[in-house]
Amino acid sequence: MPTYYDTEVASRLMLGTAQYPSPKILAQAFKRSGAGIATVSVRREAGGERAGQAFWDMIGDLGVHVLPNTAGCHSVREAVTTAQMARELFDTNWIKLEVIGHADTLQPDPFGLVEAARILTDDGFQVFPYCTEDLVLCERLVEAGCRVLMPWGAPIGTGLGLNNIYGLRSLRAHFPDLPLVIDAGLGLPSQAAHAMELGYDAVLLNTAVAKAGDPAAMAEGFARALEAGRLGLEADPMEPRDMAAPSTPVLGRAFI
Repeated sequence: MPTYYDTEVASRLMLGTAQYPSPKILAQAFKRSGAGIATVSVRREAGGERAGQAFWDMIGDLGVHVLPNTAGCHSVREAVTTAQMARELFDTNWIKLEVIGHADTLQPDPFGLVEAARILTDDGFQVFPYCTEDLVLCERLVEAGCRVLMPWGAPIGTGLGLNNIYGLRSLRAHFPDLPLVIDAGLGLPSQAAHAMELGYDAVLLNTAVAKAGDPAAMAEGFARALEAGRLGLEADPMEPRDMAAPSTPVLGRAFI
């Protein structure tokens, strides 16, 4: 199972907590999927005695690790301030770092992302950066202190799946020992299985589950797909080939 900053998590599935029809359905999705990490937007919920106390109590009852995020931040200053608020509210050094650079695609700002990652790492945060599959950007994030990378499969909420297989495969090969999580763009369990077959360690989902007709069933479907994809990878699959090869032996058969 994946390990993030020396913490082992007993699931390859991370789930977001936004857009569910009800808190009860959200809890059911976590229960049926066995997801090990819940991402929480600091902008949407609060801790302590503030307005989001009921939500925080529910998340606490799930018994999962909490990964606060800086969703919606468009500048380094905004992201750093939000991360500092998250540490106070949720009592964790984990932070999913988002610095959005493009309004339509929600693509990360690579320059702001690296700068914010360096500031937060120096301040003791354990940063989970939402990034693209660009190798140079990912190298800079690692140099800034990130020990996890979270490249997108496709733009947030699109359900398009893994748009750049070459880039994602190259990223996995370039960082063989670093935890890599597909974050954003998945819409179907089959796409999550493909991510596992590429050697990725986990996936983070929100819209694909929360907006499904049956979110709990979809969450379970993704969990099973992750297991199947990982088993396929570890079984050492056959190499693709251009020519057919008979699966039934011909030795000993009569020829006329």
